[in-house]
Amino acid sequence: MKKRNITVLAAAAAAVLALGGCSSGETAEAVDLNSMAVEDILAKAQEEGRVDSVGMPDTWANWVETWEDIKTEYGLDHTDTDMSSAEEISLFESEKKDATKDIGDVGQAFGPIAEEKGVTLKYKTSYWDSIPDWAKDDDGDWIIGYYGTMTMMTNKKIVEEAPKSFEDLLNGDYMVAVGDVAAANQAQFAVLAAAIAMGGDEGNIQPGLDYFRQIAEQGRLDLGEFSMARIEKGEVGVAFLWDYNALGYREQFLENNPEADFEINVPAEGSIQSGYCTILNRYSQRPHAAAMAREFILSDEGQINLAKGYARPVRDVELPQEVKDKMLPDEQYANSRMVEDQAAWDETTKQIGALWQEEVVAYAK
Repeated sequence: MKKRNITVLAAAAAAVLALGGCSSGETAEAVDLNSMAVEDILAKAQEEGRVDSVGMPDTWANWVETWEDIKTEYGLDHTDTDMSSAEEISLFESEKKDATKDIGDVGQAFGPIAEEKGVTLKYKTSYWDSIPDWAKDDDGDWIIGYYGTMTMMTNKKIVEEAPKSFEDLLNGDYMVAVGDVAAANQAQFAVLAAAIAMGGDEGNIQPGLDYFRQIAEQGRLDLGEFSMARIEKGEVGVAFLWDYNALGYREQFLENNPEADFEINVPAEGSIQSGYCTILNRYSQRPHAAAMAREFILSDEGQINLAKGYARPVRDVELPQEVKDKMLPDEQYANSRMVEDQAAWDETTKQIGALWQEEVVAYAK
């Protein structure tokens, strides 16, 4: 199947790093991927033989099916090391030509940061014209593959009445988990969602900090490890998660325990939507494999794979009805919006970690 060929290519790109060298002897910095035909990139990617990623674990947005397709159809091995967006960029920057990873998946705000730090490899893919302008860098240093909406996931075994709004949450008596705001894109957007709901915006995060400070002062802000295992065990009542993560986690929890009961709601006052983008490692030893991994992710099959993991594809592809039926009702998204001022948000993210520590965590009981 032609699209599966493209899929494998993308995964292969990531694999280049793990092997430690291009079969052609080229380094990523010496390769002009945008001048090459997909078929030629694929051939070199298959020689490179594997793809190693960061921040693209099996449990996130159904990456598992993408990696399985790549292995089954093309024999390309894969490993992932899960880490935050900031950690991914730091790894690429610190390892440089001793790179051990080929491709990463970072939050929308981190794509330009990675480009600015000089750790990205340009590749537009053959789907360039069908990718919205807001979702891509001019030269392909980063490309958004999917997006999500911030939600509240409630463990109904702990919380009898699941909050449907920020107001409901503030009036509760259970622990609330946000995550590492200093490093995790998902956690930062939870704060932005609260800011928007309370009258703020990308350039004015203060209402969101003020909101969570109230949670902290109530002794309800969970500062433990933000993990699927802790959520499943019932160590927190409500966790802020992208909709695709929350829906995916709930599915897994029910498989593990049919008695599990989790409810997912988009905050009624308003919420934020944002994408995640692939960055190819400028120093990768398998640049063609990395490029082909991205090629697959943007293909119809790759986009459907992400949708199976509840993520919203960035390209306008026709989804199977059974996939559409698994999503949250459209009416829940009525007051949600995409980032409107990316420049302001980019500036905010440079400060949000410190502000969170000073204005929220410092007040935790």
